[in-house]
Amino acid sequence: MTIKAHAKINTFLKITGHKNGYHTLLSRFIKVPHLYDIISFEPQECEEFTIEGCGDVPIQSNTIYKSFLAMDTDTDFFKHHKVVVEKNIPSGAGLGGGSSDAGAFMRLFNEVCSLGIDTPTLAKMGSTVGADIPFFVYDYDSANVSGFGEVVEEFDDEPFEIELFMPDIHCDTPLVYKTFRRELFDKIEPTRFLGWEKLSSVEVLSKVDAVEANDLYRASLIAYPKLQEVAPKDWYFSGSGSTFFKIK
Repeated sequence: MTIKAHAKINTFLKITGHKNGYHTLLSRFIKVPHLYDIISFEPQECEEFTIEGCGDVPIQSNTIYKSFLAMDTDTDFFKHHKVVVEKNIPSGAGLGGGSSDAGAFMRLFNEVCSLGIDTPTLAKMGSTVGADIPFFVYDYDSANVSGFGEVVEEFDDEPFEIELFMPDIHCDTPLVYKTFRRELFDKIEPTRFLGWEKLSSVEVLSKVDAVEANDLYRASLIAYPKLQEVAPKDWYFSGSGSTFFKIK
């Protein structure tokens, strides 16, 4: 009863608007094959839902627990099993670690307990917890993600290898988005990324630099100036940071 929860990178991420307090986007999400957490269900008598391996994160704030509640399933399975997380994906790194854990948990729970929830329904449940979770529920290698993150369309991307640089800087996603809204939202130019969703990641990145590829990079630099000091030359930036990547 074990599943891998892979990290992701965003080869490009463009903000398309703002509605009801949330930003809409167009982004290419790519699964990182060599970096993942491991989620396991292990036998143990538990008085309450129990998660081990997530440090000092309160259970009420844990995306796995929130996803369990979102599935709204009447079962005593977790009275007899605990959830164990082997963490390898750093938090605050733009790699989707918490969302990936939640999506993998939902898929494993659905399978182990034969809940019979179809993937679109499972993804919709996940979207109530976090915007990135639907991508991890679908478990595609590559997808175009749009709307608030709930529209996930598999994309047959050109294969490439991913190299990561993960500086010891924790980027707070809400702060980065808030910074973008305050400082950069009025500068959105949708015509500049028209048709990107039809191009391979290699094609897109061959045309643009890190700032043009990811709208949140500039916002992250404003919120976390130290990123400028550690940024490798000609590398790209994933999500709200702080991970840099290059593809080859």
